[in-house]
Amino acid sequence: MAGTTAAAGRGASMNFWRALLVLWSCCSDTVCRGGPGVNVYLSVEETRRLIGLDAELYYVRNDVVSYYALPFKLLVPGETNSLHFTWHAKSKVEYTLGFQVDNPAVMGMPQANISAQGEIPRKESVFRVDLLCTGTFDSEVAMEMQLNLTINSSKNITVLNFKRRKICFKIDAVHTAPATSTRVFYISVGVCCAVIFLVAIILAVLHLHSMKRVELNDSMSESGSSQGLSQPSTQTTQYLRADTPNNATPVTRSDLKELPGCNPEEERHNGVTQASKKSGYPTLRIEKNDLKSVTLAEAKARVKDVAISRERVTFKDVLQEGTFGRIFHGVLVDEKDPSKEKNVFIKTVKDHASEVQVTMMLTESCKLRGLHHRNLLPINHVCIEDGERPMVLLPFLNWGNLKLFLRQCKLAEANNPQAISQQDLVHMAIQIACGMSYLARREVIHKDLATRNCVIDDSLQVKITDNALSRDLFPMDYHCLGDNENRPVRWMALESLVNNEFSSASDVWAFGVTLWELMTLGQTPYVDIDPFEMAVYLKDGYRIAQPINCPDELFAVMACCWALDRDERPKFQQLVQCLTEFHAALGAYV
Repeated sequence: MAGTTAAAGRGASMNFWRALLVLWSCCSDTVCRGGPGVNVYLSVEETRRLIGLDAELYYVRNDVVSYYALPFKLLVPGETNSLHFTWHAKSKVEYTLGFQVDNPAVMGMPQANISAQGEIPRKESVFRVDLLCTGTFDSEVAMEMQLNLTINSSKNITVLNFKRRKICFKIDAVHTAPATSTRVFYISVGVCCAVIFLVAIILAVLHLHSMKRVELNDSMSESGSSQGLSQPSTQTTQYLRADTPNNATPVTRSDLKELPGCNPEEERHNGVTQASKKSGYPTLRIEKNDLKSVTLAEAKARVKDVAISRERVTFKDVLQEGTFGRIFHGVLVDEKDPSKEKNVFIKTVKDHASEVQVTMMLTESCKLRGLHHRNLLPINHVCIEDGERPMVLLPFLNWGNLKLFLRQCKLAEANNPQAISQQDLVHMAIQIACGMSYLARREVIHKDLATRNCVIDDSLQVKITDNALSRDLFPMDYHCLGDNENRPVRWMALESLVNNEFSSASDVWAFGVTLWELMTLGQTPYVDIDPFEMAVYLKDGYRIAQPINCPDELFAVMACCWALDRDERPKFQQLVQCLTEFHAALGAYV
């Protein structure tokens, strides 16, 4: 198991590096004023030497500074003792160069083969920085190179900080050859390790096979229960478009204004202030999960003002059913005009549901209450009459749950002319990102974003819902890690897993996993990883692998959402812009 996990992790890590290189040029650049035509980057050879990728890594490209690439601390292996930077400028730009080392006892001050100050060459050239380990300790040293660029014409100063982590090893004064008995011991240990490794591989293969079988059974059972998807199965297919372009058309502010769900005028009418739009997100707010502190009486009191009579509700078809919960397609009669009716989703519980389960259904149904956005689906009404099972009513979308819809697409026939396209999937992702951007501006944390908590109609309009009854209707997506609480472990950020902390940044992490779900048509992420090992797996830098037929540009967006440091993750506004640019590029080729 360990061998398989490590191999998968190395593959995912390589894809992660590749994705970051693309994303650094997509949504994190800031213009350096003055226009002197400055370029500072790592050549293909240097990038291959440091991180094994055949690509140029730009820190400054034609005066545009990548503030996503600069703070990333690249690891310099022990056998690498020099760094090479390529640079040039079209007009006069002066520079000053300086270094800092956090542990001089392990590594001395770096030395460059250029002067500490001067003028950037007009022709493309390379300068070298030597990293000199003292050889007295085995340790990792944090090194920072500061390059200040000054444009004489405007006296504008741009500060570039390049961060590296250098591995240094202790140099032994005396090297003695091992005795014969020592060699025999090492050989014996090696044979034992080989045997253990083979056994681990066999166990890992058996475990993976059993997990895949469980996943397939779960997929079939969930698809079988999705009677609410009114679209015929002949209108979907499992194939996606693979011919995607590498460039993206820039999106202007007017384009974003016309994007469904992201209209600034609509958000202003819904209570978003101008100040919050100018400053991006409000101060990051972190919450803990505290659902268990709410009583049934308190939950009913929260929804009392939207309570209606049960006589106005008529049940039709069962859309989904779990151990103690059900979702129906129903009809709500207008209170003033009984001849008018509208279709609704009805969430309710069975007779044997406990008080805790009823309380959680009502409490979680209030998550989006009072919010108004075209990509959100808050509750309309509730029925909480004494002696009856509580019911929660939401507007009806005729293709129902998004996860079940995607899985029906995957199971459909391949020659279907009504196949869902990759452009459709990206459009769904944009709508979800728009809804989440609105929630972030309103300082609302969803805490359980996933395709299972979204619904879709026949025009591919996607709306985000609450997570009421999701634990019961999608039990394979939730796990208890010994704390007596079922949580969506495979969708959670590391800080949520370890410290039970949730914020808009953790919602961004979950959006990255949701985007992965879209591109795989409803597959379960991290299906071969034990839920108890998820925190260690993420902390070690491993992520889900790039889906088949998923372009690098799209996987780059996912990868950026999974940064361990929550401050390094993009905002939902940035995600909307990146996805919109990619969607526009797809449209130009369809």
